[in-house]
Amino acid sequence: MTAIVPAAGIGRRMQADRPKQYLLLNGKTVLEHTVEQLFSHPQVGQVVIAISNQDPYFPMLPLAKHPRVKVVNGGKERAESVLNALRLVDEQQLGEWVMVHDAARPCVTEHDITQLIQRALSHPVGAILASPVRDTMKRGEGDGNILHTVERQALWHALTPQMFRCQPLLQALQQALEQKAIITDEASAFEWQGLSPGLVSGRADNIKITQPEDLALAEFYLSRKKETA
Repeated sequence: MTAIVPAAGIGRRMQADRPKQYLLLNGKTVLEHTVEQLFSHPQVGQVVIAISNQDPYFPMLPLAKHPRVKVVNGGKERAESVLNALRLVDEQQLGEWVMVHDAARPCVTEHDITQLIQRALSHPVGAILASPVRDTMKRGEGDGNILHTVERQALWHALTPQMFRCQPLLQALQQALEQKAIITDEASAFEWQGLSPGLVSGRADNIKITQPEDLALAEFYLSRKKETA
């Protein structure tokens, strides 16, 4: 199994002096924690990381010399980074299946990855980790006022990893980008084709670091997991 980690973003919302994947958590960068979590699963053989070709931080990390890590140039958008990584996986025949995981989700658990793998392998399209919406959902008018309440039943927060066969995902992303479709995650490329990937209920603590306060929360979750390991 090959895992793909798009890590070419700059993370403006973090208001930091570097991209969020290079901020420190317990003495390691967010990216290092994320890749470490992926490698901790016995079915993950290698990780392909897509980084900006002007990235000054990645070459300084031990990850840059890791024997099971491969690097590709990332694109301006996430989908472009994933597509470049998929092409490498395809060219080097690194496996039929790929698992795409956000660089800024360092708290994913081995159990959730196992659940995802089992579901994806038995599904005709593939599957994603997701978390059921628990809060009351409101749709705004765009002027800061509520338009109406959205029924939360059957609504899910999309998480990662998301797992699909390499070839179909490569084709779906390539076609969607050529048609200027809006692709926000890998599943949406298949949805654009009229297909329905599977949903796997994942842990809510599999957070994506996007705001400054998320860093402290991720640090807490990682520390707690070490204490209970």
